[in-house]
Amino acid sequence: MTVSYTLKVAEARFGGFSGLLLRWRGSIYKLLYKEFFLFVALYAVLSIIYRLLLTQEQRHVYAQVARYCNRSANLIPLSFVLGFYVTLVVNRWWSQYTSIPLPDQLMCVISASVHGVDQRGRLLRRTLIRYANLASVLVLRSVSTRVLKRFPTMEHVVDAGFMSQEERKKFESLKSDFNKYWVPCVWFTNLAAQARRDGRIRDDIALCLLLEELNKYRAKCSMLFHYDWISIPLVYTQVVTIAVYSFFGLSLVGRQFVEPEAGAAKPQKPLESGQEPAPALGDLDMYVPLTTLLQFFFYAGWLKVAEQIINPFGEDDDDFETNQLIDRNLQVSLLSVDEMYQNLPPAEKDQYWDEDQPQPPYTVATAAESLRPSFLGSTFNLRMSDDPEQSLQVEASPASGRLAPAAQTPLLGRFLGAGAPSPAISLRNFGRARGTPRTPHLLRLRAEEGGDPEAASRIEEEAAESGDEALEP
Repeated sequence: MTVSYTLKVAEARFGGFSGLLLRWRGSIYKLLYKEFFLFVALYAVLSIIYRLLLTQEQRHVYAQVARYCNRSANLIPLSFVLGFYVTLVVNRWWSQYTSIPLPDQLMCVISASVHGVDQRGRLLRRTLIRYANLASVLVLRSVSTRVLKRFPTMEHVVDAGFMSQEERKKFESLKSDFNKYWVPCVWFTNLAAQARRDGRIRDDIALCLLLEELNKYRAKCSMLFHYDWISIPLVYTQVVTIAVYSFFGLSLVGRQFVEPEAGAAKPQKPLESGQEPAPALGDLDMYVPLTTLLQFFFYAGWLKVAEQIINPFGEDDDDFETNQLIDRNLQVSLLSVDEMYQNLPPAEKDQYWDEDQPQPPYTVATAAESLRPSFLGSTFNLRMSDDPEQSLQVEASPASGRLAPAAQTPLLGRFLGAGAPSPAISLRNFGRARGTPRTPHLLRLRAEEGGDPEAASRIEEEAAESGDEALEP
């Protein structure tokens, strides 16, 4: 059963997540305790062998091997490989959940499109939604171990009411080497077309909408089946597993507390007469490698998380509740298309009928929220400049594209010079032509084609005059 702790973290408070550490069901302790105890046992065996059973020369050789293993373990890019893999698995896990078919949209369309209060209309609506639920049961039997244990054979599906005996015979008579979860969807389309011919579906638009919703529903069934078929490439899973196991295999030897390396200690002061030399200093000799155990807990726990959610249709604590989804979908969908069909409460005026600004009441516990001002935008309270010149609107010259000298931004004017244009250009009149049209060559062409040379020369003179005026500052 899915472990839900949403209410426990509804508010951020002191020690909010700490209370979750004491849970067992669905916890990392339940997933990892066997591997953890095995790692501790192997580490303890190697430590006992080094401390009690080896000679001094053998200890020296073992220390060299341990230092080599410790250096080699640091060469494995474990954080990168494992982090990328877990991110991929988590994204795939959520995508699989969103691919579970839910009949909510489809049942609303059926209730609105398939008409008739008689037995025939009721039969059509219930049969259509039952076919949709049957398709989801068939595909979930193919991907979920819980659903397969609940419906191990097609006879169990018939006994559960998702399929009749005649439908089972039709289903089994269809010979195909592939999964036949799509068959009820085809029955759905044929029955919907028959309902359209009988007038139960009153127009083609309603039929088209009904079939579109069915296609969305069938697409989710297909996507769920393909997620089960196409897994994350095996080589990637193997690489991550080998990386984690090899890292901690090297750590079993390399993280042992061994004698310090020769020459690693700091030089000592000259000894006085009768004084014995102090022992060489090395790492603190701890019987329990706390940091190594924490590292194993984090990295191996990370791998176990990926192992648990890579296939969420099993029987782990956090796997999807597929059987409960089947029960919920059947009950809600039949209720929607049958008992709720045209079973409406009377339409009445609401209590805010004559109010321009309706305001629902608050309780004493939430009354303080009504005193907060509504959000009007991040720039609503922005303080603008008090200089009126900064609020003036300027226009670009249509001929030259330059601005008037007075329209400048003070800061940019220091760098760009006195004649620099301001970026605060009003686009209200941008592109509008004033005076002579900006395409005199078209007018001259038309005048020449009409055989009037005087008109063409007049147009050239006017265009030259308008250009001189635009160039004046």
